[in-house]
Amino acid sequence: MHIPFFGRKTARHSPPRPADDPADRHPARDDRAGHALRAPSRLHAFNRYEIKYLVPVDRLDDLRDEFHSRMDADSHGGSAGYGVWSVYYDTTDLRFYWEKIEGLRFRRKLRVRHYGDRSTIDDDTTVFVEIKQRVNRVTQKRRVALPYARARELCDDRTLVEHEPRERAFLEEVLELVNGLDLRPVAMTGYHRDAFLGRDADVGLRVTTDYRIRGRDRDFHLGADAENRLIVPARLAILEIKANERIPYWLTDLTARHNLSVARVSKYCQSVEAYGRAPRSIYHVTDEPLTKAAL
Repeated sequence: MHIPFFGRKTARHSPPRPADDPADRHPARDDRAGHALRAPSRLHAFNRYEIKYLVPVDRLDDLRDEFHSRMDADSHGGSAGYGVWSVYYDTTDLRFYWEKIEGLRFRRKLRVRHYGDRSTIDDDTTVFVEIKQRVNRVTQKRRVALPYARARELCDDRTLVEHEPRERAFLEEVLELVNGLDLRPVAMTGYHRDAFLGRDADVGLRVTTDYRIRGRDRDFHLGADAENRLIVPARLAILEIKANERIPYWLTDLTARHNLSVARVSKYCQSVEAYGRAPRSIYHVTDEPLTKAAL
């Protein structure tokens, strides 16, 4: 039995209402590259709703026990989970960052992501070049797998790399975006993830818990032995629910029983703000105690 994904009022804060069209708020941004992603391709596409919660890490064991009883562990990480490392690209004036903070109903970001142990990354390691965008309440993610050296050629050297025929349109779109907006690496994030997949009637449901969330503002090679800083307090984790259309009753009841409240948190924005690239927004997660409602 299911209920609509947004049927329960769990958020403590309502996000600012965006303008009818992003171009109305930012006329100067109505450029070709800025609108190149309005019609997503079919290449490795994921369309879904996403909702996030901040969770004290000392509650993760109880939550995982409940997830294990109703869901399957992601086979890529098994019982131990896995690392997730991402390099985010943005403009010099942090256009993508501000689109997120301002709550534009059409926004996106470009990143290069690796799943696993970053100490093993070399030029031949498979990574994903991803465009993640938000259209109203739906999150759309498209990606292509490339050797890390080819991904850097595409995003850093701005060169169209070798590809399969079906990947050409997406790679050209990435290249147009990088060139059109003069994108460059801005922030890196890394964290440990435990992931669970829905089964039976819950196929399409995905739940992740991310903790030890770190970042840096330089040395953007994914495998660099560089210093990272916690960008979310160590005592907090981010629980994220991802669903195609709806979430089951048992999961909404679980969040209610644990008094979890929706959090508008972005790991990319946390990293930008943690290193002083932008003033801390009202959504920035600090080490101040959570309110009773958030616990």
